[in-house]
Amino acid sequence: MIRVADRLNHIEEYYFSKKLREVKKLELDGRPIINMGIGSPDISPPKKIIKSLEKSLYQKNAHRYQSYKGTDLLRNSIKSFYKKKYNVKLNSEKNILPLLGSKEGIMHISLAFLNPGDEVLIPDPGYPTYTSVTNIVGAKPVYYDLIQENSWLPDINKLNQMDLTKVKLMWINYPNMPTGADLDSNNFNELVLFAKKNKILIINDNPYSFILNDNPKSILSLKNSIDYCLELNSLSKSFNLSGWRVGMLIGSKKNINSVLKIKSNMDSGMFFGIQMGAADALQLGEKWFKKINNIYYKRKKLVHQICDILNISYNPNSVGMFVWGKINSNKSSKEMTDYLLYEKNIFIAPGFIFGKNGEGYIRFSLCVDEELIIEAKKRLI
Repeated sequence: MIRVADRLNHIEEYYFSKKLREVKKLELDGRPIINMGIGSPDISPPKKIIKSLEKSLYQKNAHRYQSYKGTDLLRNSIKSFYKKKYNVKLNSEKNILPLLGSKEGIMHISLAFLNPGDEVLIPDPGYPTYTSVTNIVGAKPVYYDLIQENSWLPDINKLNQMDLTKVKLMWINYPNMPTGADLDSNNFNELVLFAKKNKILIINDNPYSFILNDNPKSILSLKNSIDYCLELNSLSKSFNLSGWRVGMLIGSKKNINSVLKIKSNMDSGMFFGIQMGAADALQLGEKWFKKINNIYYKRKKLVHQICDILNISYNPNSVGMFVWGKINSNKSSKEMTDYLLYEKNIFIAPGFIFGKNGEGYIRFSLCVDEELIIEAKKRLI
């Protein structure tokens, strides 16, 4: 028998990877499952974006290897997007690295900056990939609490009381998944000062800026933040291009080049046609965001009605494409989601998968057609 690497002892298969196989089996057995668990946008992207991809297929070098740093057009589109939407001025050559989705960026950043034994501050609750990648590279996850009583925001005073001598990186994610919380400029400023004081690199994972959010923000909009902060962003959520796998990393020239050393050994560039479509997507105006947010707003109101039926409390002002709800009964998050799946044929995400502070909560995705949400509601009445 060939022994697997020791790192596999510290990670599990991604929850949704396993659970979706179970959901698929239930569907094959004839169960009419309504999937409200996954944040994979179901709304089609604009037709002009698809046409950009199609048109690009006939260009001379469309099917060859592409630059590890992406085309000039894509990087310049990202540059313009950041200036227009976040008021962040970037150098397209020095500060921008396109990615095959931001998820690969989590791995590349970790490989670029972490040695075995280094520590990483990870939000609880938070995106499980922060923990799994930290474990894969041999670093140590150190969790900091996000709690409802503090509006799901980092407690800087508590962070300053921790032993931070081995901490190299800190993951933040605002607008937040799974809670829908958001930060203001003062919160961001506190985090930047914390990073400078403790020589910690903060990475803001920022794919939900434009979903039900009137005030998109970047941590890099703060003066002198770029040396201590990186930002991941993505076209998956705001432009409904999750399957295209288009992300970006924004930061200082030094930090971008450090990540590029890893990335250039891991892939051979993004497909040309996808880059052309992505560049056009980044030029879409407010009309696009208004259109998708009108859809999400209607869906959110319906999910709130489902929460009311289930005696689930929620923040009506949360942002992003999820509804995070507190269970007001003796049921655990697993018991609640199992009840909905096996008794009502509705799949949602249990809070425990996001960390210990997620227990007692559940998460609904808004990436579900309005008629299906209405049908889910009917099953509960």
